Amino acid sequence: MNTHASTDRIERQILLQAPRNKVWHALVDAESFGDWFGVNLKGERFIAGETARGHITYPGYEHLVCEMQIERIEPERRFSYRWHPYAVDPAADYTQEPTTLVEFELEDAADGILLRLVESGFDRIPLERRAEAYRMNSGGWDEQMQNIRNYLAKR
Repeated sequence: MNTHASTDRIERQILLQAPRNKVWHALVDAESFGDWFGVNLKGERFIAGETARGHITYPGYEHLVCEMQIERIEPERRFSYRWHPYAVDPAADYTQEPTTLVEFELEDAADGILLRLVESGFDRIPLERRAEAYRMNSGGWDEQMQNIRNYLAKR
């Protein structure tokens, strides 16, 4: 059994007390996703094979644009996209860098829906920013799991 922590992937899960269709809508309806995730995706749609983009609404990061290349949408089961992790330097050109893959998966649980998140591909990020991208996204996903729980609780 592999006991050392992976540097390539971040894994989180959270039990959500909400119906599957409500959790699914919060994930794949671009505007709803943006509301809890902190990106202005008004007028955007998540379509497999296309890119969705919007300004980050998180205080201090509003000048940045979040771009997500939508990979897969398997209704009420799995949603995934690629992006450049922690791409926060407006002067940097991240377009030639590899992306990480963000995957959300829904699973029925006894008292709600288990939302699993995996972001993988960090080992391919340039060494000079790999550790910070991993650290910042790791903390970011801790926060985002609470954000989606709070978002669903208000609806």
